[in-house]
Amino acid sequence: MSSKAFILLLAISPITFRLFAQLPVVASGTINRLENFQSKYVTARHVDVWLPDNYHPKKKYNVLYMHDGQMLFDATTTWNKQAWDVDDVVSKMASEKKIKDLIVVGIWNGGNTRHSDYFPQKPFESLTVAQRDSIFKAFRANGAPIFFEEKVNSDNYLKFIVRELKPYIDKKYSTHKGRAHTFIAGSSMGGLISMYAICEYPKKFGGAACLSTHWPGIFATEKNPVPDAFVAYMKAHLPNPKTHKIYFDYGTATLDAMYPPLQKKVDEVMTAKGFTADNWITREFPGEDHSEAAWKKRLDIPLLFLLGK
Repeated sequence: MSSKAFILLLAISPITFRLFAQLPVVASGTINRLENFQSKYVTARHVDVWLPDNYHPKKKYNVLYMHDGQMLFDATTTWNKQAWDVDDVVSKMASEKKIKDLIVVGIWNGGNTRHSDYFPQKPFESLTVAQRDSIFKAFRANGAPIFFEEKVNSDNYLKFIVRELKPYIDKKYSTHKGRAHTFIAGSSMGGLISMYAICEYPKKFGGAACLSTHWPGIFATEKNPVPDAFVAYMKAHLPNPKTHKIYFDYGTATLDAMYPPLQKKVDEVMTAKGFTADNWITREFPGEDHSEAAWKKRLDIPLLFLLGK
């Protein structure tokens, strides 16, 4: 196995939790860790709650839920030494009075369960048995497994967020609890589950940011029924554009090079369902790759779109 393949396996295995479980160091604000947050729906995982410097319990804050929480704040604690630096981006925009007050809830992925937690379940279950078996047995280009024999579990992952985590956050912190103040965001598979969340729980989430959305679901496009299953699902389940905002984007390098033709099909659905520039953005970033460094550079765009004053 190459060193690169080993690093990839390390990134998505439980070893990640042991090696990189130290509290992130942030340039601004404060991280409160909910350690090994217990759930009856998914495996226990850390949740890192970022509070701005001026956080005060007498103020009310919007809430942005983000997936892959271990990759959000501090590059020194991540497997690839990259991070979104969410604290920097949010603090800068807040100081410039561009966005509304918010806290960020970074939900760690479950290591081996990441793909099964984030893969939209209803589209997967709409496939034939043979198609599901083929997708479930797929591998990464380096030979590493995708699902680690874990069944697709995203319906339970969303129940964990909506029924367990969100009530806890709303009780512990001073939040605006309604849909218009609750957002969800992620990249790659995190983009998929963010799309799925706003479709499955339109009364809970008012906006979703889906960066480098991994429409193939696996790591091949040839004879892959997954993208069409996602498109069919969205035709039937997209939320009301009058009350919801959705952001999509993609680069054109590395893994993102797979996305442009697939995003085009999604964009056609968005238009047909009545989404306009007021409530939907799809952006292309030529030359940008599939990485936290790339997502960091453009995080301000979906934040402004969803939370702009």
